[in-house]
Amino acid sequence: MVFRGGRIGRPGLLGTIARTAVVTGTASATANAMKRRSQQRSAEQQAYAEQQSVPQQPPAYQPPPAPAAAPADDLVSKLKQLGELRSSGVLSEAEFAAAKAQLLAH
Repeated sequence: MVFRGGRIGRPGLLGTIARTAVVTGTASATANAMKRRSQQRSAEQQAYAEQQSVPQQPPAYQPPPAPAAAPADDLVSKLKQLGELRSSGVLSEAEFAAAKAQLLAH
């Protein structure tokens, strides 16, 4: 058996310091993890409480959309508009007739 000059039995000063550092580091890490988890649970509970405290309102009544204008009304208004353009001189008789024929074809 070879003796290396170390102590047998209880650890020396450096061994005690190292063990204390490991225990302290582990305790700090555990405490920090528990604190983070506690904060996370608290935030989740607060969010849940806020969600439950907001009264759920039924959707507001929205009247149905107005029916589209009848195609006949639209055609009449377009023909009137073409007639006004012809009377004001913007459209010639030939242009008016062509536009009118195109409207009536659809």
